[in-house]
Amino acid sequence: MNIFHLSMECFPVAKVGGLADVVGALPKYQNKFEGIRASVVMPWYNKPFVHNHDFEPVFNGFIHQGPNMLSVHVMKERSSVLGFDLYLVHIPGLLDRDNPYGYRDESYQFLAFQHAVLHWLTAMKIRPDVLHCHDYHTGLVPFMLQHCPEFSPLQGVKTIGTIHNGEYQGQMRWEMLDFFPWIDGTADLRILDWDGWINPLATMIKCCHAFNAVSGGYLEELFQSFKGLESLVRQEHAKAYGIINGIDTEVWDPATDDYLDVNYSTENAREGKWMNKVEICREYGLNPELPLVGFIGRFAGEKGADLLPDIIWQSIQQTYGALNIIVLGSGEKHTEHRLAELAAHYSNFALDLGYKEYLSHQIYASADFLLMPSRVEPCGLNQMYAMRYGTIPVVRYTGGLRDTVQDISSGGAGLNFGQASAEDAVHALKRAAHIYHDQELMNHLIQVNMNFNFSWHQSAENYLNLYRN
Repeated sequence: MNIFHLSMECFPVAKVGGLADVVGALPKYQNKFEGIRASVVMPWYNKPFVHNHDFEPVFNGFIHQGPNMLSVHVMKERSSVLGFDLYLVHIPGLLDRDNPYGYRDESYQFLAFQHAVLHWLTAMKIRPDVLHCHDYHTGLVPFMLQHCPEFSPLQGVKTIGTIHNGEYQGQMRWEMLDFFPWIDGTADLRILDWDGWINPLATMIKCCHAFNAVSGGYLEELFQSFKGLESLVRQEHAKAYGIINGIDTEVWDPATDDYLDVNYSTENAREGKWMNKVEICREYGLNPELPLVGFIGRFAGEKGADLLPDIIWQSIQQTYGALNIIVLGSGEKHTEHRLAELAAHYSNFALDLGYKEYLSHQIYASADFLLMPSRVEPCGLNQMYAMRYGTIPVVRYTGGLRDTVQDISSGGAGLNFGQASAEDAVHALKRAAHIYHDQELMNHLIQVNMNFNFSWHQSAENYLNLYRN
């Protein structure tokens, strides 16, 4: 079975969020199954990985996008160092940028990527068994296959759409239709429409052979809350699936992680975590004797990051400073400014603005608890990374967090809270601070969390079963 994953992100080539981690791991684990050949196709980026690896050209051509003729170059990484074939699509002036997102012509950019991929496959007579489209950025591919005569040799290729985050749907004005590949005159253009806009995510759901959300809990939520697409997902429920993400246990392994000051396993987890904690506390001026709570992520409303300043302030006040908090992330500027003010005022709160891969690993290894006050969490990978490293997740009970973190009161090894509010999160952190001083319970929770199996192997097999069906 020949599978092509189409995505704007893939770790370690270009990463903004969890999408990159998924696309960087899923095909590698799929390739461990006999008879499977999974590859990734993504845009070319001005990134260190691209410059530090050897690529060979496999296609040169042109596409017409409206009045513009664009030069298309497809390059393949020679060594398959990631565990799968990696193809980069390069279009000078469009798909040759520093970052995946943040450009005013994003719709045109994503459209060109999808057009270029299908043009390359058609011109080179490459016919995959499955085109796996990740999020709205590639959501128009199933429509193009069915309604653009240029790609008629690919008609019948199965398409799977994965919804990593339904908050983003890629709506574009109808003027953008001028830049689509030529559409068959008999095509019903209402397929592209949702509420008067071209909606790539809605189009993907309508046209793909099957689609999935990245957890069963998140799929359930989409039927009730989907930024206006609730009726559509109910209408298409027969081809909807929930498949929980996994984590790459070869990358995320405290026993071998090169980013850690001290490696450890279940046999010496408490000692190993303590030694890592001492180092990070020394670097950030924190007291290692206190419980350490970490937060890692984008400062965005869906992550509940706007609640962080109030959570931190109230937690420090209500515990009389009896815990440390470290935050790694960036995003909404008002949140950044408020957190910076708190960090300047409180010695037991450390802030590192931006994103550093090595520091995220160090926080997972050294923190006692990981806070995730998410309003929306389709799957969540951070809680799985934390558990793998023996860190106890403190999470809002939503989406994929419901599927992966059970509260200790229900026999689980995490802490849940119900509302995305500072008050609920602070109550959970006060519980955490109390648990921290019960050494026997802490040792038990560390062991239970580290023994959870969140490997991609089972999730990869679930995707393969979906393809076969």
